[in-house]
Amino acid sequence: MWTPGSTTVSGAPPLSSRDRFGAWRQLRKHRTALAGLIVLGGFLVLTTLAPAILPYDPNAADLDRVLLPPSLAHPFGTDHLGRDLLTRVVFGTRVSFLIGILAVAFSASIGVPMGLVSGVRGGVVDLVVQRFVDLLLAFPGFLLALTLIAVLGVGVTNVVVSVGLAAMPQYVRLARGVALSVKEQAYIEAARAAGVGEGRILVRHVLPNCLAPLIVQSTLRLGEAILVAAGLGFLGLGVKPPTPEWGTMLGEGQSYLFSSWYIATFPGLAIFLAVIAANLLGDGLRDALDPRLKQA
Repeated sequence: MWTPGSTTVSGAPPLSSRDRFGAWRQLRKHRTALAGLIVLGGFLVLTTLAPAILPYDPNAADLDRVLLPPSLAHPFGTDHLGRDLLTRVVFGTRVSFLIGILAVAFSASIGVPMGLVSGVRGGVVDLVVQRFVDLLLAFPGFLLALTLIAVLGVGVTNVVVSVGLAAMPQYVRLARGVALSVKEQAYIEAARAAGVGEGRILVRHVLPNCLAPLIVQSTLRLGEAILVAAGLGFLGLGVKPPTPEWGTMLGEGQSYLFSSWYIATFPGLAIFLAVIAANLLGDGLRDALDPRLKQA
């Protein structure tokens, strides 16, 4: 059994199609998870339709409309350059979600193979990998991402790499926990006795057992990646202006917090909703995919 934050998993076989259908039914009963799924889906639909439904250019300055309060023409108001805030928040969804999704994919693509090899091979390989992971875990995730972005420089690609590397240790520990549990199972011993190579065992038997916890972990890490990327943007180390990104917009609005509260409020609410929605969905997926919880 696996729960978020743990490093061990039972050696249960991977989910069958019947199990996946049951997991979906269990997820539908989880109201908060459905709420999170709806919010995330709403963000994605809105940003997809944005060019067709929003009349303003997110980067077009209009100095005649500087710092306008919320109104019918500008529901979220305008910023210090006269840009429509609603348009920038919606278009910023695309950038923030892109960074979050790519960062999670990057960290999983590196961390999962490292963890699987570490757990299955053991010995010196396991020792070296785990000491490297301990070194990364000695730094808080945001501090590690901040250090990496200071070295690499600002930009979407560098933010993705920095946030992804900061989240990688959790994937290494997760995959290692799966491998340590599964490699002692009888069917693994039978495969080895039949002459099956370790690479094939990893792909055919160990990796499928990692999929359920990996889905949950990735959902939870999506919210964290968005939050870390927004923190970097707030400090001016994220996406280069004038590209709309929630953290950068939040940083731009701090100077006007008392005179024009809406500049920082609406990007902040967008970050809050996205992170909460991702965590609610991850919590629901954990309940749906955890065999022990379903038996309870």
